[in-house]
Amino acid sequence: MPDDTRTRRVRGDGVDLAVHERGSGPTVLLVHGYPDTHAVWDGVAARLADRFHVVAYDVRGAGASSRPSGREAYGFGHLLADMSAVLDAVSPGAPVHLAAHDWGSIQSWEAVRTTPERFASFTSISGPCLDHASHWFRERLRQPSGVPAAARQLLHSWYMAAFQVPVVPELVWRHWLAGRWSRRMERAEGVPAGDGHPAPTLLQDAVAGLNLYRANMLGRNRSAHRTGVSPRVTVPTQVIVPTEDAYATPALAAEAPRPFTEHLRVRPVPMSHWALLARPEEIARLIADHIDHTAAP
Repeated sequence: MPDDTRTRRVRGDGVDLAVHERGSGPTVLLVHGYPDTHAVWDGVAARLADRFHVVAYDVRGAGASSRPSGREAYGFGHLLADMSAVLDAVSPGAPVHLAAHDWGSIQSWEAVRTTPERFASFTSISGPCLDHASHWFRERLRQPSGVPAAARQLLHSWYMAAFQVPVVPELVWRHWLAGRWSRRMERAEGVPAGDGHPAPTLLQDAVAGLNLYRANMLGRNRSAHRTGVSPRVTVPTQVIVPTEDAYATPALAAEAPRPFTEHLRVRPVPMSHWALLARPEEIARLIADHIDHTAAP
């Protein structure tokens, strides 16, 4: 596939964001997770660009975008302001179709809740809304039959607690994990190195991105900019559920949004967490199908 990617800088909320565009047509915005860059979407973007104006950007702290210091700089308020700046630059007059993975999906749930008028559709992969997830845990723990599912997810989410520990996660990335990431991705996810993954900035991205967990996971740090915001989602939403995901269990991914999402499609796929790298053609097809579904009369 020819690469006609166009790159520019967009000023976000006090940071410079590297924005990559290809194709033409209705705009599809792709948001990456941790510890990735926009390049994690390249295989999907190349396939969508036949029909759409596809936009992907390095979130703050990743790739060629700015890396502000301190955990507060990575709070949801700043992340959403960055996304809004990208939207203003690439699609100022029309809502976009949003697709996001991992932490990109977590922040995107916040975006579709707070500014639904900016989105024509939303596809979430392996990144639940934190408020939906909290409600799901509470409901599971209220009844004995739900405890095993909650316990399984807690085991899958061990790293979220580990990332709150000062200094140690940084040391692990610097002295062990960064050098072994490619091998781990190939063995655990079936994704060999190549095509921009992992990024040459992996170590810096991983260390800076720890602040995503530290700034947003605790309720007291998330409430200030969201007081009075309903957990309901009115944007037509598709949740792609990789059934072999090592981080977000299918039960959480499929069940957590149901009480809060007005127009929801749940699409289980027999893939692992980085499905967009392992099976980009399938992920692109599902995103395009959801866009067509929301546009149908």
